Amino acid sequence: MILKNDYKHCLTNLACSVQKYFGVEYKHDTLTQIDEILASNQPENVVLILFDGMGSRIIKRNLDSHDFFKKNQINELTSVFPATTTAATTSVRTGLNPVEHCWLGWDTYLSPIDKTITLFLSKEKGKEETCSEFTHMRGLLDTPCLAESIAQKGYIGHEISHFGDIDYTDLDDMLEKIKQQCAIKGKKFLYVYDTEPDSSMHKLGPDSPEVIDIIRQRNDKVEKLCAELTDTVVIVADHGHIVSKNIHIEDYPDFTQMLERTTSIETRACSFKVKEEYLNKFADKFNELFGKWFILLSKKEVLDSKLFGDGNEHPLFRDAIGDFLAVAIDRYSLLSKDNFPLYSIHAGYTDDEVYVPLIVAVCE
Repeated sequence: MILKNDYKHCLTNLACSVQKYFGVEYKHDTLTQIDEILASNQPENVVLILFDGMGSRIIKRNLDSHDFFKKNQINELTSVFPATTTAATTSVRTGLNPVEHCWLGWDTYLSPIDKTITLFLSKEKGKEETCSEFTHMRGLLDTPCLAESIAQKGYIGHEISHFGDIDYTDLDDMLEKIKQQCAIKGKKFLYVYDTEPDSSMHKLGPDSPEVIDIIRQRNDKVEKLCAELTDTVVIVADHGHIVSKNIHIEDYPDFTQMLERTTSIETRACSFKVKEEYLNKFADKFNELFGKWFILLSKKEVLDSKLFGDGNEHPLFRDAIGDFLAVAIDRYSLLSKDNFPLYSIHAGYTDDEVYVPLIVAVCE
């Protein structure tokens, strides 16, 4: 399999550039462009704003050349694999590849508890209650984030996010929080996470009028913010989006009888654990049914390709990827009965999902 993910020019490398600037140990190559911008400007504040789902192809289709995001886009990066929030934001926050941090997707199989867990919700896949077993073993997945590591170096580090140490109510409040923090004396790093446009894209699609308005609103308001700041602002996305067609695998009982447990990772990067008696037949059956729309990789092929990036392999990684991995190359998604169907989705291997913009505004 020829990799689209460029692990020398991806979200992980952007995080490593931030670590390098603040004197924090980093594990992977940095981005030369970002290194040079930071070295030449020596900003007191580095602000990394991540707009979830705002892939570069979406911007290309829906913004004009004079729009702030377009005219300040200095390059295009790839997401990590899979191109999904769980894996990608964790790589941005830690400077590690998915093979290292093991936050592989929305639903990840964890061998110590023999359960597939919706990681961000701390729930077993398809269930409503918090999984206490996951709560007790979550430390195996905890990795220091950039803000924490930078703070340990004596600088200021914060995450402005519904999941971080500084929360906000809406877009205006998020931008106001950035201004407030930048006004505080001292060299600092701010990681800022916005759930839009991803949240709306899932329901309405990436090119709906409502989503285009959400992107334009952020374009205009970030431009106004940058006019009021004196630092370097970096804007990036974690992945793009594609309108999907759902395949419900329970409609194929001859196929699902081969599976030992529910599917995991993502519906467009779908991991299968196969019953031992079907291991030699599984690939043929899968390709017969779904081979037009997916590339099926064995565990060995996944490992050899370094699809999830290079680095020190997390001890839970090999069990988490299962026996086979289906990678979407068309519009289709593979849903089991405990997956929630979405109109627009990500994590597959189309350009719309994989490529993200690197937007840099040097505020003086």
